[in-house]
Amino acid sequence: MYAERIILETDALGHLKQQPLLPPNKAVEAIFLVLEDSGDQAARRPHPDIVGKVRILGDILDTLPESNWDLPR
Repeated sequence: MYAERIILETDALGHLKQQPLLPPNKAVEAIFLVLEDSGDQAARRPHPDIVGKVRILGDILDTLPESNWDLPR
C-alpha cells in the first residue's frame, strides 16, 4: 500500500471539476479533508451597484489619529 496526495476541486454545486485517473483493478480508500479557503481561490469583488462609482482620494488607512481608535493601552 502507498499514499498519494491528490487535491480535488469542486464547482459551485459541489461537483468535481476534474476526476483523477486511478490505478486499474485496484481498491482505493479515500479520506476527504476539506481545505480552508485561500485568498486566491475566493477573490473578493465589489458589489455590482458600486463598481466604477467609488474613487479613493487619499490614504484610507491613516484617516484618524490613533487617539480616536479607543485602543486598550
